[in-house]
Amino acid sequence: MTDRPITRLATLARRPHLLARRDSELARARRGSLTALPVPADAGPAPEAGSSIVDSAIYVQGRRVTTPPSLADTFRALRAEDDAMAWIGLYRPSEKDLTRLAVEFDLHELAVEDAIVAHQRPKLERYGDTLFVVLRAARYVDATEQVEFGELHVFVGPDFVVTVRHAESPNLTAVRRRTEADPSMLARGPEAVLYAILDAVVDGYAPVVAGLENDIDEIETEVFRGEASVSRRIYELSREVVEFQRAVRPLRQILSALRAGFDKYQIDEELQSYLRDVADHATEVAERIDGFRVALRDILTVNATLVSQRQNEEMQALSEASNAQNEEVKKISAWAAILFAPTLVGTIYGMNFNMPELQWRYGYPFALVAMLCVSVGLWSIFKARRWI
Repeated sequence: MTDRPITRLATLARRPHLLARRDSELARARRGSLTALPVPADAGPAPEAGSSIVDSAIYVQGRRVTTPPSLADTFRALRAEDDAMAWIGLYRPSEKDLTRLAVEFDLHELAVEDAIVAHQRPKLERYGDTLFVVLRAARYVDATEQVEFGELHVFVGPDFVVTVRHAESPNLTAVRRRTEADPSMLARGPEAVLYAILDAVVDGYAPVVAGLENDIDEIETEVFRGEASVSRRIYELSREVVEFQRAVRPLRQILSALRAGFDKYQIDEELQSYLRDVADHATEVAERIDGFRVALRDILTVNATLVSQRQNEEMQALSEASNAQNEEVKKISAWAAILFAPTLVGTIYGMNFNMPELQWRYGYPFALVAMLCVSVGLWSIFKARRWI
């Protein structure tokens, strides 16, 4: 995070009308109260074709006074009011639109480049009297059981807020509608808008946490059922949790830096309370995500153990089958050898053509006894070795 603070008092001193506006804001802030904003589940609408402006409005004392149709009209309307704030919402703007904003509001070129290129990590940077905040919104898609991430860039100046969305979420249209319903909130200035956006992003994490928790419960059931596809699902869910953690973890540092800045610039106490509440919710989400990573790691270990156990059982079953087959082969081989012995004796003797009794009267009995002895001997050997 870039730390080049330039006090807001010096900026206000260079712009007398802003100094008067600051005093009136503080007076109204002490009398008003700040309410937290719930986040709707639906995504905000995209702008019409050919236009990157979702909504552009000028607010005076927390109330919308005009809705300029173009950036040029917005700039003119803002300069025409001494105590006004512009809130410009853009959806995937062109480089030309961002360049015009950079010239009008003196935005730093590095921040503008980040907003054009996108794919930035969540961060907070201060360029003079302008804050540049990058946030990663998330929403859980029930149909696919996946988490979709959106990127949001917010420029916050003394009298303007510019939001640059690169995805359908978060629903900034709903945030604007709800803040406009509470003029005392908008009367606190651009900082109040920033924290309304932060609150919407953090509250939007709650359905994602619930969806991931439900997925983990389902995976635990699938692991003990022994489903073959569960390993792939564990891996995919682990990747989503890691990506979610990358979106949430830097948010705590961002909120901590903003709290320090609020103390430094003497921002209204109600906004500081609001910030602490958002920080508490972000910390809770981060802790839940850490728990998810530990749970998935344990589930993966259990799944690997169960898979190894099932493989060992299968190998044992195959080994037992092989042993049983070997025993049968031994028996067959043993009896084959026993039966082969008389055949061997008879074949060598050549009884069909060289009859034993012609030369020796005891030829046949001797041959039969020899066959019997060989067979009994072989049977005894195989029996001793438990082949039969």
